Amino acid sequence: MPTTWFITGTSSGFGRLLTEHLLARGDRVAATLRRPEALQALRDRYGDRLWLARLDVTDTAQVHRVVTDAFKALGTIDVVVNNAGYGVFASVEEASDEQIRQVIDTNLLGSIHVIRAALPHLRAQGHGRILQVSTAGGQTTYPNFGYYHASKWGIEGFCDTVAREIAPFGIGLTIVEPGATPTGFGGSLATAPVMPEYEDTPAGEVRRALADGAFPLPNDPRKIAEAMIDLVDSGAVPLRLPLGPDTYKDVRASLVARLAEHDAHRDVALSVAVREESA
Repeated sequence: MPTTWFITGTSSGFGRLLTEHLLARGDRVAATLRRPEALQALRDRYGDRLWLARLDVTDTAQVHRVVTDAFKALGTIDVVVNNAGYGVFASVEEASDEQIRQVIDTNLLGSIHVIRAALPHLRAQGHGRILQVSTAGGQTTYPNFGYYHASKWGIEGFCDTVAREIAPFGIGLTIVEPGATPTGFGGSLATAPVMPEYEDTPAGEVRRALADGAFPLPNDPRKIAEAMIDLVDSGAVPLRLPLGPDTYKDVRASLVARLAEHDAHRDVALSVAVREESA
């Protein structure tokens, strides 16, 4: 039986690849994006199996309206994919206030509002899956991506909580963490005027590596899209799905280091507990 998907950010990258793959195999897709005309060729090819809507996830009222319209039009939506994203490549001092707001409004608040808009419908139908597209940078960090990390660490904490709240309703949630992948996202990163003070710091080193093409992109975007689809098909509901050798290596190293630091402070952590007076 065909599966019905609701996907944000479908003009390019993982959203576009997911849409193309799902339609080709016979599923239905509610594809949302800022410029629906970008998918008109797919609409012409697949007809009513592709439902299109204009959506800017930073517009909360529009999010609720479009999600409701999609459920009304399609009857049932089995999988909601939060994929729309925005990135700022700059040190914390270099980014503008407007860029900071945009990355938080898109990646964090936009994703939150899509989930909040979908949950009443998913609860009413008694089943569903949510795939929250995050990144290796939702569990580890790299210089010049501070605000991107703020949004991704934030949405991962939110989703970690939501997953436990909605499990009793038959709704599963998985945070998908792709590594560095040539999807065109890097080319669309917002930048800011460079401060010379950061040239000889890790921020400057990463900036030069990206400019020189030395920043590795070891992952196949089509394989990542297929892995997301395979996860849904399998019925498995892990809280997190790391995708990419860089994700696996970098996130594991970060977790091991954090655990070691955590354990190093065990004695002082326990020392501040209230002690009961002996009788």
